[in-house]
Amino acid sequence: MPVFEIETPVSEIIERTYNVKSFRFASPTDASYKPGQYLFITVNSHRTGLTKPLSISSSPTEKGFIEFTKKLTDSEFSRVLKEMKIGEQIKVKFPLGSFTFTGEYEKIAFLSGGIGITPAMSIIKYATDMKLKSSIVAIDSNSRIEDIVFKRELDLMLKENTNLRVIYTLTDSNRDLSNWQGCRGYVTRDTIKTNIPDYMERRFYLCGPPLMVDAMTKLLMDEINIKKENIILENFFGY
Repeated sequence: MPVFEIETPVSEIIERTYNVKSFRFASPTDASYKPGQYLFITVNSHRTGLTKPLSISSSPTEKGFIEFTKKLTDSEFSRVLKEMKIGEQIKVKFPLGSFTFTGEYEKIAFLSGGIGITPAMSIIKYATDMKLKSSIVAIDSNSRIEDIVFKRELDLMLKENTNLRVIYTLTDSNRDLSNWQGCRGYVTRDTIKTNIPDYMERRFYLCGPPLMVDAMTKLLMDEINIKKENIILENFFGY
C-alpha cells in the first residue's frame, strides 16, 4: 500500500467532547488505508512546523474524507488545533502502521483508554459497515462520563452490529455514579474475565496511553496467560 504525502485544507471540524475534536480532510481519489492505521500530521505554528502521529478515526468505508481525532491539551500542537479553522492547510503522511483488522480473526477484543479509542473506532466502524461476522468486544476506560469519546457513535453501532459488545468503565471514584449503568474502576483481571469469558479465544488489541498499554500487556500475559503473539499493540514508529 503506497504512502502518500500531501498538503490539504481541513474540510470539517467536529467537537466530540469538551476537550476532543475530530478533523477531516478530503481523501485523494487514489488513496487507500486499512482500518486502525495512523498518519503524521504537520501543522504550522508561529515558530515552525509541528508534526505528530495520530490514529485515523474514520473507516475506509466512509468515502470522500479521512478523519483524525485529538485530545486537546496545553501542548503547542494542541493549541494550534484549538484555533484551527476550516480551510487551513495541514501536511499529511499516510497510511502507516499495522494495528489493523479487516476480518482476519473470528474473535477480537479491544482494551482502550481515553483518546486511545480512535483506532478501535476505525476498526469497529469498518466491521459494522462491512457486516463482518467476527465477534468484537471492547472495554473502554475513562475517568468520567463526559470523557467518553465516540459514545454516541458506538451506541448506535451496537444496535446495528449484533457481533459487537462495548463495555464502558469509569475510574473517577470522586464522582456520584449512582445512575451509572456501566462498570467502575480500572481494568483488572476480573474485569476481563467477567466481560470477556472467552478471552482465551481472542486476539487483544491494546490502545491508549503508554502506561496503560504497558499495564494491560503485563496483566494479560502474567495474570490470565494470554500469549504475546495474541496481543497487538500500536507502534507509531514501526513503519
